[in-house]
Amino acid sequence: MIVSSLGLSDCPLFQRSGIIAHMAIAAADNWKAWKKNAGLVGREKESRLALAVLQAQRHLLLEGPVGVGKTFLAHCLARYLGRSLYRVDGDERYSEQKLTGWFDPPMTLKVGYVQDAFRQGPLVAAMKEGGILFINELNRMPESVQNVLLPALDERLIDIPHLGQLRAQGPFQVIATQNPHEFVATSHLSEALKDRFEWVALDYQSREEEIRIVQGQTGVADERLICGAVDLARATRTDARVRRGASVRAAISIVDIASALGGVDHLEEAARVALPTRIQLREEHQDSTGDLIQELAGSEKKNG
Repeated sequence: MIVSSLGLSDCPLFQRSGIIAHMAIAAADNWKAWKKNAGLVGREKESRLALAVLQAQRHLLLEGPVGVGKTFLAHCLARYLGRSLYRVDGDERYSEQKLTGWFDPPMTLKVGYVQDAFRQGPLVAAMKEGGILFINELNRMPESVQNVLLPALDERLIDIPHLGQLRAQGPFQVIATQNPHEFVATSHLSEALKDRFEWVALDYQSREEEIRIVQGQTGVADERLICGAVDLARATRTDARVRRGASVRAAISIVDIASALGGVDHLEEAARVALPTRIQLREEHQDSTGDLIQELAGSEKKNG
């Protein structure tokens, strides 16, 4: 009634908005069905927001602890949208040349600084194809590499020495992940770089969803083992002695190793192998990893 009284129903812009809204609803329904088939458990809100960001032609920054599925979600989104994905792993030694590209020395000596001598990096490849550049742990990248991204994110172009400007083709976008600032070996992103991204946070999932994830990843039917492994991993996240707890990835490993050893009776033994590399104790408790695992595993066995 309000639409018709304002005379907007005949407005092309309003009609276009209505069409876009219907398309968005249909796309959301399709995504739900596709997500289930892809094995993405839960994450209804986060995946809906992330998909909307990409459909709006924006760049996406996923933030969350190690092991919460940031990379898996990025791959799922790229596959769903039918987009090529070029992966870069954050490293403080990563260089601008690795990101954009470099000239092959023998070829350059032979023919000079020409296109045939240029070896394109993942950023150039994604820009040329209109694909997605996926940067895992962006906040581990040196500031100089982060700065290279700015014109690509903002103006969709970069300058390549000797070759000139390259402008992105098609729907070129960047999906980046970062760990929270309290994690070791992370740095702050510049305000200018953050301003080019839309931010979606991923935290640890519910117990029920983590149980479903472990069941799907391991194929193990022993409910006691799966629940015990999930509860043990979750217990490390709330223990006062632990600075960084274990993700569902640790629970998957515990189940796989315990199964290989003979089953649920080997839960603690498997945890002693799977947890030390996936938790970080506070400084004053550095020497008590074994005691912590024994205590937590004993509690889970008693509760189970």
